[in-house]
Amino acid sequence: MSQPIRLTDEPMTWVMTGDSITQGVFHTHGARCWVEHVHERVRFQLGRLDDVVINTGMSGWTAPQVLDRFDHLVGRFEPDVVSISLGTNDAMDGADGIPRFRQALSEIVTRATDLGAQVTLQTPALITAGAAAAGRPDMTAYGDVAREVATTYDVLLVDHEGHWQDHFGDEEPVAWLDDPIHPNAAGHEAMARHMLRTVGLGDLG
Repeated sequence: MSQPIRLTDEPMTWVMTGDSITQGVFHTHGARCWVEHVHERVRFQLGRLDDVVINTGMSGWTAPQVLDRFDHLVGRFEPDVVSISLGTNDAMDGADGIPRFRQALSEIVTRATDLGAQVTLQTPALITAGAAAAGRPDMTAYGDVAREVATTYDVLLVDHEGHWQDHFGDEEPVAWLDDPIHPNAAGHEAMARHMLRTVGLGDLG
């Protein structure tokens, strides 16, 4: 496992890229999304006021789309830390899309590390069994790809799927969902707390 995020004495730039769950659209109903919680932890609670936290999540986007726009979404900011959270939309392509997802995710990680950034790769959170059966039957396999890529490139893995499974067991994760796919405010807070602990930044105050 890669080392926790190293904080420097100089101001740092953090870029969080991904899909609608990173963007934080609609489903928190005005509450903070997980990126905003991380922003609060880094810039206020840790006193890093000069740090900049940038959210380039794009609703509906997949790993190949993020790769295609990598310079715009990530590279131009010359980030010190890059968080990559993809797979929920990619999973709509089923088993046939797994090689394409693996290749794109690997290239995103490679390009981020080539910038000198510390990279964090996240698995998708759980969705309901009905949502999986209806359009994302191979969702778990996409989480496995994220784990595989994190191991291959020795970057930090934040395993939301595993964390949610540990929390809910055999129950549906509806307490942390606003609809069958998107986390609600409680789900976003749980994601933020799990990420912060995993990358060595403590917990929300």
